[in-house]
Amino acid sequence: MRTLAFTTLLLSALLGLSAAEAQNKVLATVNGEAITEADVNLAVEDVASEYPNLPPQGVKDLTLDFLIEMKVVAQKAKADKIDQSDEFKRRMAYVQQRVMMQQLLMVEAKKVASDVALKKYYDEQIGQIKPVEEVRARHILVEGEDDAKKIAARVKGGEDFAKVAKEASKDPGSGAEGGDLGFFTRDRMVPEFAEAAFAMKPGEVSAPVKSQFGWHVIKVEERRQKPAPTFDQVKDRIAQALAGKAQGEFLTQLRASAKIVKTEAPKKAEEPKNGEPKKN
Repeated sequence: MRTLAFTTLLLSALLGLSAAEAQNKVLATVNGEAITEADVNLAVEDVASEYPNLPPQGVKDLTLDFLIEMKVVAQKAKADKIDQSDEFKRRMAYVQQRVMMQQLLMVEAKKVASDVALKKYYDEQIGQIKPVEEVRARHILVEGEDDAKKIAARVKGGEDFAKVAKEASKDPGSGAEGGDLGFFTRDRMVPEFAEAAFAMKPGEVSAPVKSQFGWHVIKVEERRQKPAPTFDQVKDRIAQALAGKAQGEFLTQLRASAKIVKTEAPKKAEEPKNGEPKKN
């Protein structure tokens, strides 16, 4: 689904209007009609989403080329009086209403997304989250208990755990990293593994532990308390959540206050006959 930027720009181009009413730097003209920097800034988000690996200037250059092509096509459409057809008018009315809806919803979202409101939500909901215990551990995974006992004896006897893990571990994810699993919370591991790891002190090596994956020898490297995320870390997500909630409530209120009469349900799409391709 196209974004607000694209639908706004499409509406402007087809009506022969500039996307920015105020004076702006002209970047190109098409048969005398200007394309300004404001036009490019309005459309750049759509182009950037389709070409995420392009540098910013490359995205702007591509956007300008896209706007030139769109302006050329829009001028030809007007010359052919495409804008006089009933179908065009219906589509333009749809685009116009959609843009107005999105603009109004953006206004409602901004009302609840002030820094004060975001910080208040954080303090009440997220800042109260208790720290979660995390463990950083290494492990060596093998198939049989006897192999696990031999490996446990080797590392408890002084062999380097990471070196033995690289040599013997069957875990394709951590074996090459010396068995290092990084920090994890209890709920991220299968119960047998978590119970053993969270019962150990840093530096300890476990006896063989059986799980659905095989036999593990575990070494705990560190333990820590994972703090609640900071305000800056979750600020954008809070804004999205509050905006979505406000927009949903606003739409519900508008529908409740409007007189809506559904006189007839939309026609069902025709099912293709056997052997016929589905229509897009």
